[in-house]
Amino acid sequence: MITLLLLEDDFSLVDGLVYSLKKNDYSVEVARTVQEALTLLPELDRFDLLILDVTLPDGTGFEVCEAVRRQNVTIPILFLTASDEEVNVIRGLDCGGDDYITKPFKLGELCSRIRALLRRSGLQKQPRADILRSGPVSIDLVTSRVMLNGQPLEVTSMEYRLLCLFLKNEGITIPRSRIMDLLWDGSGNFVDDNTLSVYIRRLREKIEDDPSKPTHLLTIRGFGYQWKDGKGAVR
Repeated sequence: MITLLLLEDDFSLVDGLVYSLKKNDYSVEVARTVQEALTLLPELDRFDLLILDVTLPDGTGFEVCEAVRRQNVTIPILFLTASDEEVNVIRGLDCGGDDYITKPFKLGELCSRIRALLRRSGLQKQPRADILRSGPVSIDLVTSRVMLNGQPLEVTSMEYRLLCLFLKNEGITIPRSRIMDLLWDGSGNFVDDNTLSVYIRRLREKIEDDPSKPTHLLTIRGFGYQWKDGKGAVR
């Protein structure tokens, strides 16, 4: 697994970044001060990329970058900066940074920059087409294995088929009638309206933190159901 070091002191920003990066299959270690990051320099071989905030309570990310480059380490370095002022951009690149991203930024854009840097360094792995992943759920289509927050989740055959259907159509409202048509099989296993409601309720009990207030498997009243995994801007 690709391991990242994140140097950032904003607790709310750290929480969002760590969640998003782990969801994208990165392992993340967090340092909240320059001094804490510097103590990790002897262990740099554990990391594949550094994400450094520019302004920290006890200094700047530039200091960490310069210390890394003095060791002749070629690890990719991405700066997080609160502004795109030319002087900060130039200083970051001149001290050995490989790229920068300006706050606020989209999490998707950050992940795209990370992948680009890792590709240049020969570390980026190509995403597997046989893995479905959204929110807390991932499905290995080869082994038919379902994971919830990284842990195996026991599901029935029908629950598995429902999850695959929802994750393949993330963000799209699927009518109840369409779901029932798709879940009909040649063995005559017909799913009627009431049975579908039972399966939806059981899935929510297994997946949602609060099944009575679902955040992923949503009911779109009068239409059907929608699987949602929201992503927003980080400030």
